[in-house]
Amino acid sequence: MTQKIAIIGSTGSIGRQTLEVVDAFPDRFQVLGLTAAKNVDLLEEQIKRYRPAVVGLMDEEAVRVLRARVANRGVKVVGGLDGIIETATLSSVQVVVMAVTGMIGLLPTLEAIRAGKTIALANKETLVTGGELVTAAAREAGVKLVPVDSEHSAIWQCLQGQEAAVEKLILTASGGPFRTWELTRLETVTPELALKHPNWVMGPKITVDSATMMNKGLEVIEARWLFGIDYNRIEVVIHPQSVIHSMVAFHDGSVLAQMGVPDMRVPIQYALSWPERWPNRFPRVDFQSLQDLTFSSPDLNQFPNLALAYHAGREGGSMPVVLNAANEVAVALFLQEKIRFTDIPRLVGEAMEGHNRVAFPDLDSILEIDAIIRKQVYLRGLELSSGM
Repeated sequence: MTQKIAIIGSTGSIGRQTLEVVDAFPDRFQVLGLTAAKNVDLLEEQIKRYRPAVVGLMDEEAVRVLRARVANRGVKVVGGLDGIIETATLSSVQVVVMAVTGMIGLLPTLEAIRAGKTIALANKETLVTGGELVTAAAREAGVKLVPVDSEHSAIWQCLQGQEAAVEKLILTASGGPFRTWELTRLETVTPELALKHPNWVMGPKITVDSATMMNKGLEVIEARWLFGIDYNRIEVVIHPQSVIHSMVAFHDGSVLAQMGVPDMRVPIQYALSWPERWPNRFPRVDFQSLQDLTFSSPDLNQFPNLALAYHAGREGGSMPVVLNAANEVAVALFLQEKIRFTDIPRLVGEAMEGHNRVAFPDLDSILEIDAIIRKQVYLRGLELSSGM
């Protein structure tokens, strides 16, 4: 049976790799919807290849340009957040791959859930900022939230109905490019250095998050909502080889680990093929070439973002919204070379410290808090920039 899908964020790293999975199984998928921020050239190529019914762009000028280019191709081009939501809720779509980075994914995910779509979720920020709302909506609609992140896919594969026997979840982290650096040396990190991940090819924001270990902190919060596990039973270990993608420890002392090469196409494929496993020609682990599989505890002094994420998750309410908003702005300022690498956790920590937590924020409150924090952190970042 052909699976009809929409990819929200088709020009990003996860989106492009999802289309590689589609290419590997052309008879299994029909791409009905694609969206991007403003990458007109790549989206035009994707339209020619996959012939979707609807495509969306956040940037209105990009919408105008693309409409002119594809006027005779029978595709509807929509714009803005409403256009992204329209693409995610197309009546014929069965599965929505949420591949965008950032809180921009929250509203389209909620609307796709309400429209009864299965969500293949690669957007951490959706569950970080709106975990309670999203999981409640999924339960009410009877919709599956299928993890795409390699770590959460690994846990999902290891659980397989054994949730009641879980002692703890163990998320592995590569440690990024700076795991062996002295704390004082981190002051010298440039965007160019931060974007050179040792194992994974990812977009710029998530690559910087990996370097600060905020990415792992966001994954901890995501795991809490995906698997219903208390934070005290979610552990992070540094595993530089990125061969074991995560583990589950059970009450009887057994530990199950999911292994594979660092290739996001594998968890993407599993999210789309579950409960089946389809044969593919993606690279395999060469055990003869593996020298070591090593593990260590993360240094929270070196990477305070991980500690901040645990704190935000345990505080709950609106605190994870603050964590995420502050981090998104701080990473953008760092990539623009307006602040130092070490200013990222500084800005996040200051934003959290100054926030009066709302215990049970509704959607409007989440969006309002997000906007306020973004403005505050941006202005504070400019203050730090002036002192560089």
